[in-house]
Amino acid sequence: MIEQNNPLAGSEVLTLPPALRKPRLRRDEASQYLELAHGISLAPSTLATMATRGGGPAFQKINRTPLYPRTSLDEWAVEKLGDLRTSTSEE
Repeated sequence: MIEQNNPLAGSEVLTLPPALRKPRLRRDEASQYLELAHGISLAPSTLATMATRGGGPAFQKINRTPLYPRTSLDEWAVEKLGDLRTSTSEE
């Protein structure tokens, strides 16, 4: 389920915990957000690895702290999930 003010909102509504309603999330919060909003389970350490090797969601840094904009997490999740399929043989 997704929040009403989220561009990905459909008919479902998710009430996020207050800590995950911020516009930018720390790595552990980003991990929780991806799980709750998109059903994607990624450990904070996996996000850290992706930040160094590439392939993860876009982030910003304030000093040494990575911050993930929620919009960036949503865009990355939609891209990774891809289109809906009706068969495993679809490419």
